[in-house]
Amino acid sequence: MTTATDSPVRTDNPFALSHLDALEAESVHIFREVAGEFERPVILFSGGKDSILMLHLALKAFAPAAIPFSLLHVDTGHNFPEVLAYRDRVVAEHNLRLHVAHVQDFIDDGRLRERPDGTRNPLQTVPLLDAIEKGRFDAVFGGGRRDEEKARAKERVFSLRDEFGAWDPRRQRPELWSLYNGRHAVGEHVRVFPLSNWTELDVWQYIEREGIELPEIYYAHERDVFSRGGMWLTAGEWGGPKDSEPVERRLVRYRTVGDMSCTGAVDSDATTIEAVIAEIAASRLTERGATRADDKLSEAAMEDRKREGYF
Repeated sequence: MTTATDSPVRTDNPFALSHLDALEAESVHIFREVAGEFERPVILFSGGKDSILMLHLALKAFAPAAIPFSLLHVDTGHNFPEVLAYRDRVVAEHNLRLHVAHVQDFIDDGRLRERPDGTRNPLQTVPLLDAIEKGRFDAVFGGGRRDEEKARAKERVFSLRDEFGAWDPRRQRPELWSLYNGRHAVGEHVRVFPLSNWTELDVWQYIEREGIELPEIYYAHERDVFSRGGMWLTAGEWGGPKDSEPVERRLVRYRTVGDMSCTGAVDSDATTIEAVIAEIAASRLTERGATRADDKLSEAAMEDRKREGYF
């Protein structure tokens, strides 16, 4: 008589998927599932690494046909020029349709007011919800991952948002056996996160394997920065630096990209993707925990924004 411990686990299966292949297959399945369930999906695309990965996976999911979705970017007006240039180049290369919602337009007409600290990341919610309503988008792909932040770890792959765009953790639906429920009432929509189960290290290893181009600010480069709140920020029209914040020329790179006013760079000499992967493997902080000031406003900062309709 044998027991479970008597049977060795087979590791020589030639048909077994690598962990990157398994993650890719799951994400591709999610894109195709949304295409079959929804009428007007849209992909949030900022030119950051996670949205770049999403677009790459979407291209794979529907090749050789074109992607059956348009793209949407909420432009704070404080974005990194290198990232916007990359965004526009990719859109033109793949002949994609890009919708841009400008935070500045909402400030100009009085629907939003500038914050005293100059950051516009929290101001993205209203333009995002307005764009979703005007575009009649019923599914919105986002690049959020569960390893980034505890509020994102709570969210399902298909995340129902009510008629005000708000997220209620109590309305989370079970997703057993990768079965996704996209049912929603008129006025509601679903946020979809095909990268939910990826980690930052997975993302970079896949980018290396696929040879995906990224904006150069993800690699070490010399940059004029100043220190605020324990982070190296880039000077800009948003209000930094103050007189007491001297600007320094440092070798840095960005782990995540958002509004310039709240996205910090990290000291790094990682100029190649191999060096970046080694650096991330040794890190004890997620990229948002290390370099996003808007997540440090309170313990529940991200969850509060998600309840209001944020990404």
